[in-house]
Amino acid sequence: MKKLILAAAIAASVTASLTAGLAHAEDVKPDNEVSYNIGAVNDYRFRGISQTRFDPALQGGADYTNNPTGLYAGTWLSNIKWIKDAVDSANTGTGGKGPVEWDLYAGKRGDLPGGFTYDVGGLYYYYPTNNYSQIGRNANTFELYGQLGYGPAYFKYSHAMTNLFGTVDSKNSAYYDAGANFDVGAGVTLGLHLGHQTVEHTSFASYTDWKIGATKTFDQLAGITLGLAFVGTNAKDGAYVSPSGKNLGRNGAVFSLAKTF
Repeated sequence: MKKLILAAAIAASVTASLTAGLAHAEDVKPDNEVSYNIGAVNDYRFRGISQTRFDPALQGGADYTNNPTGLYAGTWLSNIKWIKDAVDSANTGTGGKGPVEWDLYAGKRGDLPGGFTYDVGGLYYYYPTNNYSQIGRNANTFELYGQLGYGPAYFKYSHAMTNLFGTVDSKNSAYYDAGANFDVGAGVTLGLHLGHQTVEHTSFASYTDWKIGATKTFDQLAGITLGLAFVGTNAKDGAYVSPSGKNLGRNGAVFSLAKTF
């Protein structure tokens, strides 16, 4: 009986210790993580410019992270329409191809002294079947990026190592991105963004964009996230236009629905 009582006492002690440590154990991430995401938007905006003529887009991707080293890699896809518009506007008579954007990226993120964080890497924008080559161009683009963060705020710089999305002689174009994301509780995040795109040797296409938005994650709905953002640019008239002549950088609202698993 004493042995049984002692065994029970030890078991109770061990259980109590394990229970006390569960909260900490739940915060410990595995060495290797893979996640997937799928979503939809009423208008796919990239740096403030509509990629779909203000029409909806379906999007999805996958990410891998090695937590001990901070190394990561991922891929993401979305339907688009801008390549067709751009080729047609060049009066080639061919009709553009390239209805999909396929992003491939990899990098490293981690912590710095003083509470700062960093994220550096490369991103390749691939447009399968794009036929910009028919007019001596290629929409595919590769950028290197570096980001410095502190608390909810960040600053990111992206540098084009190729021509920028088919624009002639635009290698070394740059994008400056500053913003902050505030967790206000109850699954709600408020986001602010201000960016500036410079297009090398084509100042007419350079512009500033902005975004103010919020997302809400519903744990009771399997972690589905809803978002609403107001976006806009000061892109010059005629720089980014739809076939009907509408400014693709005009102010507008973007609704999003996403799920990560």
